[in-house]
Amino acid sequence: MLAKTYEDLEIYKNAFKLAVQIHKLTLNFPKFELYEEGSQLRRSSKSVIINIVEGYGRKRYKKEFIKFLTYALASSDETKEHLKIVFTFDYISELQFKRYHSEYDKVGRQIFYFIKNTEKH
Repeated sequence: MLAKTYEDLEIYKNAFKLAVQIHKLTLNFPKFELYEEGSQLRRSSKSVIINIVEGYGRKRYKKEFIKFLTYALASSDETKEHLKIVFTFDYISELQFKRYHSEYDKVGRQIFYFIKNTEKH
């Protein structure tokens, strides 16, 4: 059974929590990166939740729902790549990189399986 609202979805809850954490994390970047790589990282992490929300709003149209969930999955992958970049530039520690990269792996898997489940029904 589908959740009553997008806010009831585990993938939304997890992605939202991560987007807030990523936003706060980027505020510690060097000033010149706040509007460059920091902005890219913030936008990609927020894009995961925004696409889940927009897709859920179109849940009555299965193909549209899946399309936006696929965008959310792609944004999760993009976020992992931005994390790799900021780690390479030493803006985050190895511990932070591993933690957030792992968390976005989990969110990506959740989205993937949610897409597969949606396709079946």
